[in-house]
Parts: sequence; structure tokens; C-alpha cells
Amino acid sequence: MPTVLLMALALSSQAFKEIAPVRTEVITPIHQDSFNKGGKAKNRRQGGNPRIVDGNLLFDGSSDGDRQVDPQIAVGGGYVLHGTNGGIVIYDKEGHYVDGVPRPEFNDGIDPKLFFDPHNRVFGFDLWVYWDKAKIKPVNISISETSDPRGAWNTYPVPSPKEVDGGAIGYSKKWIAYSFPGGSEETFVMKMGEVKAGKPATVYHFAGSLGEPAYNQDKMDELVFVKLTDTDIILTTVGEAKDGSPVVKKVVTAPHHFEYFGWPPESPMKGTNLKTASGDRNPKNLAIQGHFLWFSQAVDVNGRAGIQWHQVRLDGKFVQSGLLANPQNSYIQTSVAVNKHNDLLVGFQETGPDMFISGRCAWRKDSDRDGKLRPIIKLGEGLAATKGGPWGDYSGSVVDGDNLTDLWTIQSVATAKGTGGTVIARIRP
Repeated sequence: MPTVLLMALALSSQAFKEIAPVRTEVITPIHQDSFNKGGKAKNRRQGGNPRIVDGNLLFDGSSDGDRQVDPQIAVGGGYVLHGTNGGIVIYDKEGHYVDGVPRPEFNDGIDPKLFFDPHNRVFGFDLWVYWDKAKIKPVNISISETSDPRGAWNTYPVPSPKEVDGGAIGYSKKWIAYSFPGGSEETFVMKMGEVKAGKPATVYHFAGSLGEPAYNQDKMDELVFVKLTDTDIILTTVGEAKDGSPVVKKVVTAPHHFEYFGWPPESPMKGTNLKTASGDRNPKNLAIQGHFLWFSQAVDVNGRAGIQWHQVRLDGKFVQSGLLANPQNSYIQTSVAVNKHNDLLVGFQETGPDMFISGRCAWRKDSDRDGKLRPIIKLGEGLAATKGGPWGDYSGSVVDGDNLTDLWTIQSVATAKGTGGTVIARIRP
């Protein structure tokens, strides 16, 4: 961690000095008048097949490649936007396929992370290109101009020449943020108003990493970044300086007292000695709702992968935590969604010595007993063992940006060939 951030963490809140970006650059966007470039883009047709199972809407997402990498969704404007390493697909909110394009149609890249900003009514996602000949390794930040993902988009290629795999995107009412490992400048911030309008946008680069940016569903201008250490949770707030630029305004450090915090071990599958990756003890998505931070993590629970989920105040004090664990099977690749009533959904996958990788979720009402989820919902059953090793990298869970009530999740499911399929589900608490 850079010296300037270490010093900031040591200061009391009364003595805290704002931390400014270390440099800026202006990026001119690549504009396209429509998602499919007026019908000239190559078509990508994946998924659909909507059905109602136990009262919940389910439909298929993409099933590309030998393993399903980075399945993500964002919901708003009457649509579901879905992304994987293969490309971007649009469905309506009843699960019918609308349109789809491969990743090169958005300046190429992999590892998409998607969001719908309910404040500005736009979609956004990132694609990272690490193989470009110019070696600038751009992070392509794409933002729709309206809530209709079929319409116009603007893509901002931000150079990140020392980036390595593992970027994360977040937003607030005023800003969009991206953090990634690699180099001495691992966080940048842009103004949402500039990128939504498709204008040349100033990119503000910060020294080191501020942490992973959260999806700020509250009507707040500020961004919140989160880091976990072996002992503490660190929340960093970025707001607007007098000159209109973003600055670090507050850093809060508090003990987390996690019951489990070991890295999750690889998980078994039926009919093979190969094991699959289980995920990351660092959260893959974070949401701010009701002035609380919400996230989940995959951890080692008595030698198997399990899931912890948390509700945390913005001063770092934990409100409640819960555990999903099984004496035989592993729970892997988790994400969360929370709605305006503080109802929570935890998405994940289940695998074990007598089953294949299968999609799961569980949810709770805000009025339910602290730390408890309702019974696990089975979204789809795996059909074969995979080749082992990396699997999916992520799952995705989000609130519906139109009503801020319905909860959505996308989870990977092993196909009959042992490759990656996905299932998308709408849960209405």
C-alpha cells in the first residue's frame, strides 16, 4: 500500500487530510449509435427458454467455452443485460432473447462486470484487453446513453499497461470507479455525467488501490471502496472536492471478527478426482443499500468451501452475518443482491462428491431473524464433471433497477459435456 494511504489510515477522522488523484487524462469515447451498430454487428444468440419453477422465473444464459467465465447480469429499463467472456446479450424481463453481440463489437476484452445505475438510468460494463499490440492494455468502460440497452453506447478505452487479472467496477449517483491489481495506480474514477453524455471524459487516477468499489444504490454522490485484511475491514469514501475533482474524504478501519477467513479450498465433484476452484475470500460484489454495506465471501469452513454473508454499517460496525455451510458439499462462487426493503439474496453454486456443479440461491426478508436465510432454492442441476481448476470466476446477483424490489441472480451449471452453462433467476421476496 502506498505511503500516502498508510499515513491516511493512521490519522483520526478529525485530522484526516483529503487525498487527491495523482494524475488525470482525457479519454475520447468510441461512439456507436446502437447496441448492434445498426444491424451491422455480428450476432450472438445465446440463452432464453423461460420457465416458471416453484413460482420463480428461470431462463438460460450463455453457454460458451469450456468453462463459463465471469457470468454477470444487470437489470433495468425493462431488460436484462448479460455478459460473459464471449460477449453481451440482451433479454427482456420475461426471459426472451432480444439481441446479442460478441465482445469485439465493444472494442474487445474479457472479464465483464455489469451494472445498471438506477440514479442515472444507464447500463455500464467493463472489458479488459491484455493482448493488444500497442501494449496499453486498455480497460474499456462502456456506458449506455439511456436505459434502453439496444440504443446508443459510448466506450472509453482507459490505458492500464501494468494491470493484471482481477478488476472491479462500481458506481454512485455522481461517479463511476474501477480498481485493478498491477502497477502503482490501481484505481481510477470518472464523472457519470460526462460518460453518460458521451463527452470526452476526464479520468482521475489514484495512487495504489482504494479497494473494491461498491454499487451505491442509495441516493448518494459518494463512492465507497472496501478492503479486507486479516483483521480489519477498511471503508474508503471518495467525494467531490471544491474544484469538482474526486478526492478521498474519509477512511474508516474497524475489526471484522470473521468467524472464518481462510481461503476456500478447491471443491470435489462426482465421478472424478479433479477439483474445481471455489472462489475468493475477498467479495466479488458489494452493494450499499439503506446506508449499509452488503457482501458475501467464499471461505474455508472446516476444510470445505462455505459462504459468509454480512451487513455492515458505513462506520465499519457489523450489524449481522450469516453462514452457509454443508457437512459434505461445498458452496462456491458467491454474490449478493439487496433491495430497497433490505431483503437479501445470496447467489452461489453447490458441488460435492455425489453431485456436479449446480446453481443455487437463498434469500431472507429484512424482518427475518438476524443471520438466517430461508431454505436454499435449486436453480439448475449439473450434469457432468468439469476439467477441474478454474471455474466461472464469479457469479452475479443484482437488484432490479426499475423497481428496486425484485432480486436477480445468474449462476453457472455444469453441462452434460462438463462445460459451463448458466441459469438466470428472478426472485420476488
